[in-house]
Amino acid sequence: MAVSDDELAALVEEELDQALAMSWTEVSRITPWGDSYVGFTASGAEVEIERNYLWEGEGEAIRIEVSVRPVGARTAEAVASVTIPRP
Repeated sequence: MAVSDDELAALVEEELDQALAMSWTEVSRITPWGDSYVGFTASGAEVEIERNYLWEGEGEAIRIEVSVRPVGARTAEAVASVTIPRP
């Protein structure tokens, strides 16, 4: 099943929104960390979602990276990141 770019982008945004719903302190407790798992698009296609929480600088910020790709694909087709500064 072909996956549309819009569906992949929507999943990336959903993952970033969930991460940004946490406080900086909550995110800092799980940084550095990363995982990947198989999920589904709105149309039911299987995709691999990868999340990474990485320190930036001397612990003054956390970069959250999310990528989504069809299962088995070597490269992500939708990628986004956001950096949240220490409050």
